[in-house]
This record gives sequence, structure tokens and C-alpha cells, in this order.
Amino acid sequence: MSSLRPPREDPPVLEEWYRRHLGPDIHDISSSGVHPYTFAEIRELCGIPAEDLDAVVMDDSVSQGGAGIRQAIADRYAGGDADRVLVTHGSSEAIALTLGTLLRAGDRVVVQQGIYHSLGHYPRAAGCDVAELPAAAVRDGEIDEDVLEGLVTPGTAAVVVNFPHNPSGVTLSPQGLKALTERTAAAGATLVWDAATAEIAHRWDVLPDPAATRGDTISYGTFSKTFGLPGLRVGWAIAPPDIVPAVFPLRDRTTLFLSPLVELIAERAMRHADVLIGRRAAEARRNLAHLTEWMAEHEDLVRWTPPEGGVCALPVFRELERAADGPAAVERFCLELLSRHRTLLVPGTAFGAPHGARLGFGGPEEGFRAGLAGLSEFLRTRGAGR
Repeated sequence: MSSLRPPREDPPVLEEWYRRHLGPDIHDISSSGVHPYTFAEIRELCGIPAEDLDAVVMDDSVSQGGAGIRQAIADRYAGGDADRVLVTHGSSEAIALTLGTLLRAGDRVVVQQGIYHSLGHYPRAAGCDVAELPAAAVRDGEIDEDVLEGLVTPGTAAVVVNFPHNPSGVTLSPQGLKALTERTAAAGATLVWDAATAEIAHRWDVLPDPAATRGDTISYGTFSKTFGLPGLRVGWAIAPPDIVPAVFPLRDRTTLFLSPLVELIAERAMRHADVLIGRRAAEARRNLAHLTEWMAEHEDLVRWTPPEGGVCALPVFRELERAADGPAAVERFCLELLSRHRTLLVPGTAFGAPHGARLGFGGPEEGFRAGLAGLSEFLRTRGAGR
């Protein structure tokens, strides 16, 4: 028998939850993205005739991404500089390639609390000295000045943040972003900026991508969240020109490049971003208005901080909070909701929040309202039972 054994490492709670529980005929009100477009809708909205698809030669692409899709991303997010764009299999690969290449054991890295699991995994896996930016330090669009100065000290290698934050929906104001970029620059740190849902804002204007004008910033984007194209599996990083080729040795031994067919679709989608994002953002805002009313009607059972951006929130269930139950309780809560009402939430254990769950409002309006109705009945029934 072979002596090889797979490593005993637990998968991320978020991905394992979806593997086990996301299925057909449920009301999914858990997602951090808008609801997906069909390919027919994309072809119509983005003007992709069959002739263009038929003309694609199914040959290799290139490690950095095809010229067309890189330029389309650069024109929207990087001031037109395609040399700083790396096109990847979702933003998850962009995170893995850049952080997996650049971080070293002993580097001091500040990571935002409750951040997407990949963004926290790679600094820890590299053996970095990780300090956490507390969620409570981000208020009214700014990071508490004392906290920021105490964490981002000279010698800090990187500051890793996600705004609008998934899952809380907390984000920065333009002034808050300015203060963050100035502090990271003064400390000589690289700002690592995850902007997955940046183009849907509720309280302030959409924030510009700081990598567009700052040479000491790496930013990530994706078609999975605000574009409604998670199945396309295309993301990107915008980084200083010397960082992009630094990831090639790792990529050359893993995914190599994207399909030219996928790159064509992605390029057209990027050129029609305003249309794709605009439709889904309008729907999300209607859902958010309904959710705000729902929260007011259920304030005896649930509390929340209204999201300032993105399409998800992190409500806290008062029953679990009062009982000071451990992490397993919210998972049982979500499983019971799914079993009784075919309604899916992601338990807060995926984000270090043991008494809450991620609730997404980017889906189709009818399904979203049905999911909230199921959650309402579930909460009221539990409350009556107690």
C-alpha cells in the first residue's frame, strides 16, 4: 500500500457549506453576488453574434491574459495600463498567485477581520506575522485613526482589506479610503484591496480602484459578484508591472492561462459593464428596500447594521446572542431553516460571527421575498415555541 496520504486539512466553512447544501428548488438568500445571467442574455446585451463565437480559434492563450480582455479591464479599472493587469480563473486564483508568490515567513501583514477565507489563508500559510483589523474599528466610512496607526506600523509588508466588506456590507467613504492609502504608503506597506462588489454602493459613491493610481497597491476584481457571471470563472489582479511576471513561475506549473472563448465573452461583458451591473444593481436596491422594511418588522428577533455597499448583510439572531451559544448553534439554526422552509443562509461561522448569518439580497426579487417569508415564519415559530 502506498505511503502517500492526503493532508488532513479542513476545507473553508463557506465552500463546504455550499458543497453540502446548495441545490435545486431552494430559496437561496445567502449569496454575496447578484443573480446570474443566462448566456442568451449575455449574447444579446453584449452584442455577441454567433459568427464571433465561431471565429474563435481554440488555441492557447497567454499567461497574463489575452490582449483584448486585459485592455478592457485596464480601460475600466487601471487607467488604460494593460501591462498591470493579470487575468485569472476567478479572483480566487488572482489571490493565490499574488499572495502565494509575494509573502514570506515573518512578514508583518494586517488582515481585516471576517475577510474572505483565501485572503486570510495565504498570509497565515506563508508563516506571516498576522495582525487583525477589528470589524468594530470601521465606522461611518472610516477606520479608527488610533487603530489604524497602531496596526499599520513601519515595516508592515501588506494590509489586506475588502470593501464593501463581505458579508457585513460595511465600506469606506472617499475620505476613509484616502486615510487608508496615506497610512499604508507612510508605513511602506502594500495595500491589498479586494473590490469584488465595489460597483454596487448604497451610502457613498462607488470608490475608485486605488490600484489605478497607486504603484504600491494590488487590487482584485471578478465577474462573479456584480456582473452576474459567476460561472464564467474570470477574475483579475491589477498590480505593479514587476509583480505580474513574478507570478508566472507558479502559474506555469498550475493553470497556465484561460480559454480564448472565455476571454472573448469576458471582454465583451467588460465593455458592456454599465448595462450588466446597472440592471442587477437596480434589482438589488429594490430588494434592499424590502429587506430594510422586513428588518424593522422583526427587530424583536434580529438586529443588523444596514449595508453600505455590496449585496449582502450580516444579521444577528437575538435568540442565539442571548443564549451566548457556540458556533455549532448557528449552523444548526441554518440547517433547520433549510430543512423546514427550503431557505438557505450561510452561517456566521464562515466569517467568525457565531450568532449571525450571511443574508444576500442580490437575487431575483420573487425568490428573495419568498426566502424572507420562510425565514420570517421560521423565526416566529421558534419564538412562539420558546
